[in-house]
Amino acid sequence: MKAVRFHEYGAPDVLRYEDVEQPVPAAGEVRIRVAATSFNPVDGNIRAGFMQGPIPVTLPHTPGIDVAGTVDALGEGADRVRAGDQVVGFLPMTGAGAAAEYVLAPAGLLTTAPASIPLADAGGLPLVGLTAWQALFDHAKLTAGQRILINGAGGAVGGYAVQLAKHAGAHVIATAGPRSSERVRTAGADEVFGHGVPELSALVDVVLNLAPVEPMQLAALTSVARDGGIVVNTTVWMPAPSDEERDVHGVNLFVNSDAAQLARLVTLVDSGALHVDIARRVPLAELPALHAEAAEGALSGKVLVLPPAVSLT
Repeated sequence: MKAVRFHEYGAPDVLRYEDVEQPVPAAGEVRIRVAATSFNPVDGNIRAGFMQGPIPVTLPHTPGIDVAGTVDALGEGADRVRAGDQVVGFLPMTGAGAAAEYVLAPAGLLTTAPASIPLADAGGLPLVGLTAWQALFDHAKLTAGQRILINGAGGAVGGYAVQLAKHAGAHVIATAGPRSSERVRTAGADEVFGHGVPELSALVDVVLNLAPVEPMQLAALTSVARDGGIVVNTTVWMPAPSDEERDVHGVNLFVNSDAAQLARLVTLVDSGALHVDIARRVPLAELPALHAEAAEGALSGKVLVLPPAVSLT
């Protein structure tokens, strides 16, 4: 099969589009014929060697944490799914990823793919959708009627965070750049500001930071949280800020794979309450160029990566 792998850490040019053996599922695993994976910024950080502590991988390594596809073969005891099932999942970060024609996955991490969108498009949902869900509901405990500021809402996670927070009944305030501010409004934000700490008419219950801001800018976000509020930070290389005098708590988020939560996201997609926004689709062979584009800061929106047999349309 075709796959993209890197044999050493480094710049995007370490990625190679090459022939590798099809994997064989072990006990509890299934093999998936990949319809799509997607690019996530963490893919670039792993490739560059910046995540060797928290996310150690074995070289050569195939990137691609998200997967959507069709179950092709079952390992012993993998009885939660059947051959032919269309599934979506968030793969283990330390294992071989889905930038390939086939990939192995623990059966317990998979859920049925949405029926209302193309199977490949579901490959843009797992990591970003779960990041937004876990930030809002596991960590911030967001409830109806609360006020939330989503800093850096113009990215892929931000689009889901805005939609989910609005669906939960919160008043959603967002910061976004000129390129994405209208998209953030369409996603459901009640107020949209430019980058930086906004001047608000009232403090918020929750601050969700999704932007790679400087430490001083991150710390300044506590100023818009009410006494007893919470700041959830997804940029894990910087600790979440807090304000002990006002009992503002900081929480660092490192997203986990969770099939039950992913199934809830799929239900929202199929009900029309959650829109999966895909900016572009590129062939697997162009993944090195996509990594280079991301390294230059030129990548916008969620980009799907499709193996050779899958149409780009």
